[in-house]
Amino acid sequence: MKDTNRLTYGRTSAYNLNYHIIWGTKYRNRVLKGNVEVVLKQVLLEIASKYGFSIEHMEIGKDDHVHLLVSAPPKLSVTNIVRWLKGISAWRLFRECPELIKSYWKKVDRHLWSPSYYVESIGTTNEDAVAKYIDDQRKKEVDLNDFKSD
Repeated sequence: MKDTNRLTYGRTSAYNLNYHIIWGTKYRNRVLKGNVEVVLKQVLLEIASKYGFSIEHMEIGKDDHVHLLVSAPPKLSVTNIVRWLKGISAWRLFRECPELIKSYWKKVDRHLWSPSYYVESIGTTNEDAVAKYIDDQRKKEVDLNDFKSD
């Protein structure tokens, strides 16, 4: 029996397309914390809303990479989703977070994100496992820091 709660219905289709997307900062700079993290998460949600997909889970790992669980209709390619998320978020972060100038000092041809990314399609069987993995990113870091201080 199919779980119809997981399906999204479009005008001509029913679908359940989910992607685990990860990308990092250029030079693995640990700048995704504090105000930058808050603005980034807000911007990513705005981009998803504008382009017609949703971000079900989102977390920052080690202050230098982003984990997302994205649900999208079949008409949107993963390539475009990542291009929108990385391109628009970098542009907005450089404008709204002056603290990034310390790590990314060039005025011209400055890049916040590494050019690569990882994407994995998520079926219904492991969607919960990936969601928990993303949600636990910050918790794992806190646990590791607690262990190191002992």
